[in-house]
Amino acid sequence: MSNHSETNGARRKICVVLVDRANYGRLKPVMQSIASRPELDLQVLAAGTMVLERFDLPVRVVEKDGFKISGQIYVELEGSNPTTMAKSLGFGVVEFASEFRRLDPDVVLIIGDRYEALAATMAAAYMNLCIAHIQGGEVSGSIDESARHAISKFAHFHFPSTDRAADYLIRMGEKPETILSIGCPSSDIARTLKRRDCQDLINSKGSGAAIDINNPYALVIFHPTTTEYGGEARQMESLLTALHAVGMPTLLMWPNIDAGSDHVSKTIRRFRDKHNPTWLRTLINLMPEDYLQVLANATCAIGNSSSFVRDAGFFGTPVVLVGNRQEGRETDQHVTPVVPETDKIEQAVLEQVAKGRYPASQLYGDGFVSDRIAESLSQLNPYVQKRLDYIYRENEAADSLASDSSSSAQPAESTTGKSNACVSLES
Repeated sequence: MSNHSETNGARRKICVVLVDRANYGRLKPVMQSIASRPELDLQVLAAGTMVLERFDLPVRVVEKDGFKISGQIYVELEGSNPTTMAKSLGFGVVEFASEFRRLDPDVVLIIGDRYEALAATMAAAYMNLCIAHIQGGEVSGSIDESARHAISKFAHFHFPSTDRAADYLIRMGEKPETILSIGCPSSDIARTLKRRDCQDLINSKGSGAAIDINNPYALVIFHPTTTEYGGEARQMESLLTALHAVGMPTLLMWPNIDAGSDHVSKTIRRFRDKHNPTWLRTLINLMPEDYLQVLANATCAIGNSSSFVRDAGFFGTPVVLVGNRQEGRETDQHVTPVVPETDKIEQAVLEQVAKGRYPASQLYGDGFVSDRIAESLSQLNPYVQKRLDYIYRENEAADSLASDSSSSAQPAESTTGKSNACVSLES
């Protein structure tokens, strides 16, 4: 196949899979870059919590931003436990397969490590579709760690966020030439973000105490760690108790749909009913730019969202990273990790607030990532069969060595100036 995106005059179809609000927050600039290229045809599949009312239907934000939704997929089973997660993954494979058959994309673009994204990846791989993966090669806690690496092993091309992640992909057996660009596309939004007063934005949504952004405030997001299922309520209780002791006005966003999320949400409601905290406001969802606005203006970000590791660094926002959900993930100096214990969290928050803002970090991107990704998508040469690269390189090296050894053992040149081997080839 030609390495140009137009084959026989047809535009290359790039199917972008969105499965939650964070997905869209990072893929939006990539989608804009794809849509701006006449040689590419953008397809958008919305699934997971993107299409659920309880998460404020983030798919409507995508449509409001001017993107056409090619299909919506409903895969989530109620229960928020390991069994419902596993079954939702299975339903996802079935539903994505149907949509991929209908849309017939040339490349499926996946980001991150969600189980819904893994379902899309598995369906695409078994349908011999070319897969490109953003944010592979990273390390974290939770089942996300395994899902991310599984997606990378299915993927044919890679857009890791950091140099270390790119190195890990190569060490996992991926071909270096399939790593097409480095950097997280959310850095593009951060680079172009126009800082503004977001008080009306915060207080026009959700419920609870009004937040005065002219004074210090905290942004809190705490998702369950699926590999520690059963301990999330206690961890959330410890976090809320620490926040109550600090007393800083706090904007808390509700957790995702992972196993244990219902326990986290119930703990928040019980705490709110018992203590009636005058410092707490809760909300469900924000548009990507609005979320980054809130994160950029926050005095401190507290919890275990991956956005606190990557996105907060763009703005120098201090972070207290609670628990093991992001364990092992590459961090810059703005992050202080703590165990989910009340006194440790409280102490870390007070220290981070006292330190103030950090220098802006480009660990996860330089703000010009999306155009590089779109350019690569237009120029890559799709293929199907993957191989464990270092095994083939070792075999090639062994074959080359054997060939050299064989050549050195050939008879000396004859009086005609040609070796016997050359004479044989010419005859």
